[in-house]
Order: sequence, then C-alpha cells, then structure tokens
Amino acid sequence: MTDEIRTGGCLCGAVRYEVRGAPMKSGLCHCGDCRKVTGSSFLAYADWPSDRFSFTGEIATYEGRSFCPKCGSRLFAYDETGGEIYLGTLDDAPNGIRPLVEGWCIRREHWLPVIAGMPMARQDP
Repeated sequence: MTDEIRTGGCLCGAVRYEVRGAPMKSGLCHCGDCRKVTGSSFLAYADWPSDRFSFTGEIATYEGRSFCPKCGSRLFAYDETGGEIYLGTLDDAPNGIRPLVEGWCIRREHWLPVIAGMPMARQDP
C-alpha cells in the first residue's frame, strides 16, 4: 500500500511542495493572524509531520510563515516538527481534505454557514 502524494506550490511555480499520506490535523482558523495572512475571513489548513513534508525552491519566512519571494504566494508554516500547508495552495481542487476542527470561532464571520458535525472552539482548539 502506498501513501497518497499531494503536491502544491506558489502562483509562479518557483516553490513546490509535496505531502505524503493523510494529514495529522486539518481545520479552519478565524484568528486575527490567519485572517491577515490569507487576506480572507479564515485559513483552511492541514498539518503533516516533517518526514511527510518536503519542498523545493527558495522561500522567505515571516514569523514562521513561508511564502514565495518572487510572487508573494503564502504557502505554509514549517519547522522541525512538520509543515502546515494552506489548502488553497494544493494543485488539486477540490482536494478532498475536510476540516476536522474550527478554531477562534469568536472571530468567525456570522454569514459563514456552519459545517454540520464539526467541533467549533471559541478560541484555539
């Protein structure tokens, strides 16, 4: 049995990444930082351990969040424990990764529909 491989990258193609297998965690975050980073109302993300995440290309990093220095695409947060990718940067859409938790719902826009059965944390889950 082989692990599913997913690929993604930036808008200009200078940075590419690969994740293997199922994510450890996936979710939506409505905190102020995630809203600013995405320029949207929330961040859709998924986390992989470091041995299942790899990337190529030059990245720039600000406070742990990596982006392409050429086109500015925000891609992932990465450290020695693993990578948290921004789901919109995956090549395939839809990608089939369902959020399992929703955090910082105190800042959630009221016009967003509730996803049935998904736990919602008032702040950090």
